[in-house]
Amino acid sequence: MSHWFSHPLFLPTLVIFITIILWATSLLAEFITALLFFTVAMMLKIAPPETIFSGFASSAFWLVFSGFVLGVAIRKTGLADRAARALSARLTGEWWQMVGSVVLLSYALAFVMPSNMGRIALLMPIVAAMAKRAGVEEGTRSWYGLALAVGFGTFQLSATILPANVPNLVMSGAAEGSYGLHLNYLPYLLLHTPVLGLLKGMILVALICWLFPGKAQPPQHLPPTQPMSGAEKRLAWLLLVVLALWVTESWHGIGPAWTGLAAAVVTLLPRVGFISGEEFSSGVNMRTCIYVAGILGLATTVTQTGLGRAVGEALLHVMPLDPDKPFTSFAALTGITTALNFIMTANGVPALYTTLAQSFSQATGFPLLSVIMIQVLGYSTPLLPYQASPIVVAMALGKVPARAGMKLCLWLAVATFLILLPLDYGWFQLLGKL
Repeated sequence: MSHWFSHPLFLPTLVIFITIILWATSLLAEFITALLFFTVAMMLKIAPPETIFSGFASSAFWLVFSGFVLGVAIRKTGLADRAARALSARLTGEWWQMVGSVVLLSYALAFVMPSNMGRIALLMPIVAAMAKRAGVEEGTRSWYGLALAVGFGTFQLSATILPANVPNLVMSGAAEGSYGLHLNYLPYLLLHTPVLGLLKGMILVALICWLFPGKAQPPQHLPPTQPMSGAEKRLAWLLLVVLALWVTESWHGIGPAWTGLAAAVVTLLPRVGFISGEEFSSGVNMRTCIYVAGILGLATTVTQTGLGRAVGEALLHVMPLDPDKPFTSFAALTGITTALNFIMTANGVPALYTTLAQSFSQATGFPLLSVIMIQVLGYSTPLLPYQASPIVVAMALGKVPARAGMKLCLWLAVATFLILLPLDYGWFQLLGKL
């Protein structure tokens, strides 16, 4: 027993294990757990300060930060409300069209609004108003379907867009901190959108229509659309420039985080910008920013202390990872991600999985970047709602009972693993990633 306490990995393992448990059980607020990790890790000297606080130097941290700033500006100017109403013009046709429009709207906004929580907070009241005009009352099964369409469409489908999802950013930051790999916007979009975006979106719409049937009635009176204000026009042009720079990152070499940060700074400038210091203080969720920095710091600490290598070697002995059986290895890596989702939830899974990717790569013969990318299917498909906080928030705002959310989670997970996993494997092969 005494040799365990003297082992060089004992203290790092203890600190990281307790941190993960606190995040998984929510015994403390997520940002308090992150601050506690920083404090204890520094006091026990389990890693150098530049490792423990590496999350604050990561591009993922600054992308989350800039996403909150841009979200405040988009909501304040009314541009977000205008865009959502314009995109939801066909929200009240046939029931499948209505559900499909909500899912499409949730997905489309992810391209211009990086924050999951911000999109849900914006969309829920708009969808509720449109549902009421279409004769869908809150508290009914059909309303539960629309509310879940917002939550699932926002979280699960946005996993295909690099800057639009916190787990994506954690994965990006962990890959950068652990291996020096930099994920690009357009290749990431091409790899994941066809299967995990478009096909999964269709399956989501079909399942909601089946599990939560309803009937939509065309609205009788729609308020007239007001002309765009000067602030809306200026912000729209700014967002178009940001989106163009994100898409063309491989040409100019400026990462999405720094493009987003530049846009965030513009929105804060006196006279030129859109939000004041007080609005910045109240609108930017620094709690989430600190939480992301804590996760990224933990991921780098796992790598630098050698703990990731030790856990990876242990998993190698129990998982069917074999270079001669690529599909089995692909499914096993997805299974590892799914299992970690129960313990760490979606935001925390990439922090641990990415640090183990090198060992998985050697065991499967897959390229390191491909091993890192495989986890997206797993962490974007929660088996229970608590594993994805944006879904929980959407259910809370829509007053959706837990049973309804669990039912859709399980059915979508079954469809994903039985139908989409083989297709995703085939798409990876077609692109030469395996």
